[in-house]
Amino acid sequence: MNRARIETGTTLDGFVIGEPIHRGGMASIWAATHPAIDIPLLIKVPVMSEGVDPAAIVGFEMEQMILPRLSGLHVPRYVAQGAFDIQPYLVMERIPGPSMLPFLNQLPLPWQSVASLGTRIASALDDLHGQHVVHLDVKPSNLLTRPTGDIVLIDFGLSHHDELPDLMGEEFRLPYGTAPYMAPEQILGYRRDPRSDQFALGVLMYFFLTGIRPFGDPQRLSGLKRRIWRDPVPPRRLRPDCPPWLQEVILRCLEVHPAWRYPTAAHLAVSLQHPDQVKLTARSKKLKQDPFTTVLRRRFGDHPFSIPQAKTPARHDRDAPILLVAIDLSPEAAPIAETLRIMVARMLSTLPGARVACLNILKQGRITLDETLDAQGRNIHHQRLVELRSWAIPLDLEEGRISFHVIESTDPASAILHYANANHVDHLVIGARASSLRRSLLGSVSSQVAAQAPCTVTVARSRRMRTADFGPEAGEESDAPWTVG
Repeated sequence: MNRARIETGTTLDGFVIGEPIHRGGMASIWAATHPAIDIPLLIKVPVMSEGVDPAAIVGFEMEQMILPRLSGLHVPRYVAQGAFDIQPYLVMERIPGPSMLPFLNQLPLPWQSVASLGTRIASALDDLHGQHVVHLDVKPSNLLTRPTGDIVLIDFGLSHHDELPDLMGEEFRLPYGTAPYMAPEQILGYRRDPRSDQFALGVLMYFFLTGIRPFGDPQRLSGLKRRIWRDPVPPRRLRPDCPPWLQEVILRCLEVHPAWRYPTAAHLAVSLQHPDQVKLTARSKKLKQDPFTTVLRRRFGDHPFSIPQAKTPARHDRDAPILLVAIDLSPEAAPIAETLRIMVARMLSTLPGARVACLNILKQGRITLDETLDAQGRNIHHQRLVELRSWAIPLDLEEGRISFHVIESTDPASAILHYANANHVDHLVIGARASSLRRSLLGSVSSQVAAQAPCTVTVARSRRMRTADFGPEAGEESDAPWTVG
């Protein structure tokens, strides 16, 4: 289906597009109105053009899942959204106040202003954390101010919701975030700790107080990891008028291990509001960075920093496993896809708490430059997501029990195995095609996955298809699945 051209004056599901507010590499934001809605509106539309980062599509899908679940003064009011298979968009309240970006032209700020801003941001974060969300991208451009002075958090594309699938964490190996503000545990792939937002707030307060980012703006993973063993210059070294209690608060937010920060953002807000109650430690007195010998011990010795595994639940209940379905969406594999759906439906009838992850591998060339649009001009990654959703409609699973993932890879078997390992999959279901000379010589994806998977694997074939990878002797016909423990 052809999507509407988004421009001033366009009408989209009753919303009239106004002037452009922002045009970025991942999404464009426009003013909007609706005859039945009497508040200022914004409409956010993802970029679907050639070469767009797949993370932009996944992040937009994540925001569409999270924003409708949020409420209160500290988030924009959710209004509506458009389906991915027609025209994806997200309509929300337009916050009349400015973001904190203009402050960057006024740095450094008086320490009193920094403490006041920190208090209001911490209060907003506490409210967000109470709604099961870790923001994971706290920075000046994502902090707006209502006329009342209340801070509003925006842009939840990188966020984690405790009750929703973590699409960003599950699909991408490298961490996503804004380099200067990312917490050490976030850099290492752990996305579930609300104290990660405290670290980002600590960076922001340090930056607003001194005019210098505590860990710079590294562009490589090695540079990001440096904050694990190298402490920042103490704020009082750069701003002698900074009171010891404020340095204590900021450096506690910037502690490497989440357990060394404040228990909650509410605790942080109280400390910023009541300086006389801040317990001063050695942090408040520091005027120099830690000695180089200490840094070396952290870097190459037994550093106390460690994080949990990528998912906190250590074990899944027998009735609530994670079921991964690897689906080939090519036309010739349609019979197998149908068989997979029937098989998964049967499994779900006996596993009422199971969560299903639908996975498709977008095969990439090893040395060729791959196109990101199909012959109709549609974004291929996005189209695969639409097709996965269509495949799953008959399963009739509620939100939170099913997720959809398209991963680009030159090696489909390795990509499936990596996903299964990284996301604690309990049972993997994959289809096998008929045999061929090429498959006989090189081995099939299903056989590689079954041989190396860390979980039970069920290999399915469509009815009356010749078996190839497992089961009866080659040449026999079968429609039964084969399970490898």
